[in-house]
Amino acid sequence: MQKLMSSIVFVALFALVLFYTGTYTVGQAQKAIKFRLGEIIDTNIAPGLHFQWPLVNNVKKFDARVQTLDEEPQRFMTVEKKNVIVDSFVKWRIENVGDYYTTVGGQPARTNLRLSEILRNGLRSEFGKRTINEVVSGDRAQLMKILQRETDQAAESLGVEVVDVRIKRVDLPEDVSDSVYQRMSAERERAARQYRAEGKEAAERIRAEADRRRQIILADAHRDAKKIRGEGDAKAAEIYAQTYSRHPDFYSFYRSLTAYAKAFDRKDDLFVLSPDAEFFRYFDLGEKKP
Repeated sequence: MQKLMSSIVFVALFALVLFYTGTYTVGQAQKAIKFRLGEIIDTNIAPGLHFQWPLVNNVKKFDARVQTLDEEPQRFMTVEKKNVIVDSFVKWRIENVGDYYTTVGGQPARTNLRLSEILRNGLRSEFGKRTINEVVSGDRAQLMKILQRETDQAAESLGVEVVDVRIKRVDLPEDVSDSVYQRMSAERERAARQYRAEGKEAAERIRAEADRRRQIILADAHRDAKKIRGEGDAKAAEIYAQTYSRHPDFYSFYRSLTAYAKAFDRKDDLFVLSPDAEFFRYFDLGEKKP
């Protein structure tokens, strides 16, 4: 009876060890390679529970999530022969786990080292084709797209996919930043002077045109005023002539009253005339002298 119990326990333990060593699990965020006596026999292993022959097969697992290569700032030269300091990073993940294992041994550190070399060569090539202004603002988005595409193509042999390449910042070294700033300041000052000169020229042109139009309007107004005044004077003279011819005595009296009103407009007005002067003929209460 004891021998039977020992046999059962032994078989159970053997089965447990066999199950433990003969199964393995691949997670959703993992990729795996199955070996048989050191030879790769399967690289397309789906997530889940799998079986293997103990001592004959073994499995290596790798992180399939997106990895980050954060590059140290490096100095590159632009087409203007100016140095710039570029800070960048790369996002990558395993695409072909077989190539990934055979080329870099499945080690993220070695992968980052190889990707760093590829990225630096791409940055050196692309920055050498562009000016400082283009890499800072003008072509920056296009530059990152080119770097991502070229880095991804070069990294295909490593079994990885380059998801994204980003340039975090582009700085000027201290030894050139002052000269670049002074040059940019001089260019802005030149542009400002040009804009001011163009504005002054436009203002003078507008002012001259306004003065010309003012002179024309005033001349037309004076001409029309003189014409209207002349027509009015002619009409008034015609009316006066008609009235004088019809009632000469009344007209003479009216003109005298108008002269009196103008002559004695102020209280301190004083005239020294003979009492029988013609000017006072309508002041005489007696019979009018012939």
